[in-house]
Amino acid sequence: MQTNFLPRLKLYWSGRTALERSVTWVLLSVLLFSMMGALAKLLGGHLDSFQVAFFRSLFGFIFILPVIFRAGLAGLRTRRPMLHLWRGLVGGTAIMCSFYAIIHLPLADATALSFTRALFLVPLAAFFLNEQFDLRRTLTILAGLAGVVMMTAPEGAFNYAVLVALLSSALVAGVVIFVKRLSVEDTPATLIFYSSAIAAMMTAVPCIWVWVQPTMFEWLLLVAMALLGVLAQNCFIRGYAAGEATVLAPLEYTRLLFAALAGYLIFGDVPGVWAMAGAALIIGASVAVARMQPKPVAMLPGPVTG
Repeated sequence: MQTNFLPRLKLYWSGRTALERSVTWVLLSVLLFSMMGALAKLLGGHLDSFQVAFFRSLFGFIFILPVIFRAGLAGLRTRRPMLHLWRGLVGGTAIMCSFYAIIHLPLADATALSFTRALFLVPLAAFFLNEQFDLRRTLTILAGLAGVVMMTAPEGAFNYAVLVALLSSALVAGVVIFVKRLSVEDTPATLIFYSSAIAAMMTAVPCIWVWVQPTMFEWLLLVAMALLGVLAQNCFIRGYAAGEATVLAPLEYTRLLFAALAGYLIFGDVPGVWAMAGAALIIGASVAVARMQPKPVAMLPGPVTG
């Protein structure tokens, strides 16, 4: 029975339509990214967020090396090394900010705030890529920011981690701008290699300052977290390669459901009414922005910007 399982699975998969395969890949990436976030928050109970970000970057870089080398070292040549450097620095900062937010905020809140990257992308694309920026987009962005206020204001004192989460989203939007510029000449393997290498080196510096010796179990969790991130990225890329961004992008918002469930079951976090209403407003504004784009861009999900 076991020997027949894989052939039957392949036969079933080959019979699916392109839409069914793309939806499956994206939903699988959503689940894996949610699991990665839960492990990061669990590790944050003992390790500093900088340390968690470093090992996510380092192990993630190690895991992708076989794929990079299989593509050939000649494919790593680039005529825009400084642009890759800036992209790596922005991405590395985004990773550190994202993990800080995941560890210091309820998982559902950190996830909802990460969706504001779509709102930051519109003004950045207008400024750097000369894309359209009109009144409708302005009002939509303001609605999304109102959702952020709804999530945080009822709690009283402003949480510093919320500001870090918003900074992470803005930086991820910046990474998308870099990717659009670099992808004109360079291959995906080139982009992934340089961004991952720079992020690993960059996050190593603060990691040394806050170093805490992980336990054997924590080492296993760190490796598992990085592996989940790499697998999630792979599923995400496969999904968008097989389907249209306008159809698939809304599926990413199911990550909020997974995050809320994980936050409740593992950490005992119960989202309040204002938090859920604010998250709904952020998601609604993000979907509206995506639909206004003439050529929707697949946003990089979660705390992974490599």
